[in-house]
Amino acid sequence: MKNIKSRLLAFAAILALTGSVAIAAPSSKDTTTNYKVGEKVRKELVTLPYYGVFDNLAYKVEGSTVTLYGQVVRPTTRSSAERRVKNLEGIEQVVNNIEVLPLSSFDDDIRLRTYRTVFNTASLYRYALGANPSLHIIVNRGRVTLEGMVGNKGDAQLAYIAARGVPGVFEVTNNLRVEGETADERAS
Repeated sequence: MKNIKSRLLAFAAILALTGSVAIAAPSSKDTTTNYKVGEKVRKELVTLPYYGVFDNLAYKVEGSTVTLYGQVVRPTTRSSAERRVKNLEGIEQVVNNIEVLPLSSFDDDIRLRTYRTVFNTASLYRYALGANPSLHIIVNRGRVTLEGMVGNKGDAQLAYIAARGVPGVFEVTNNLRVEGETADERAS
């Protein structure tokens, strides 16, 4: 039993580190340099102090320019992300397209209800484990978007169904990616 728990925690940690921030494929000729810079950017973003389950960050590296995307609950997370990436070696310009979600007690209530509902559904609790969960819940004006990485299509569907059942939610968008699945497989 202890061995199973440790394997489950290790799996969750790997998912959290690899799935919580989207990595765009490098487009310049020097893909090795872009990959190394991308790994540094990813590390800086996932270790932000207030980056959590209700935030979503992504980025794209093009030469010495990094473009940041996503949605965050706190303005300090947006500015911290930009500051940390700007200080990396090899980065000359940072384009910060991170959206700060509006303050709303209505959205806060939906965040908590969605969190409880999704992570109490079947075995989805494992995606909430660790310092940086692999499944993120973005709420903007009553609309929920599920972002991140899950282990299989069934888990992605379960999370979607659970989020749709939360009272007060206007609509749910399921952007969950399945580990190991290509973009072509997602489209089918």
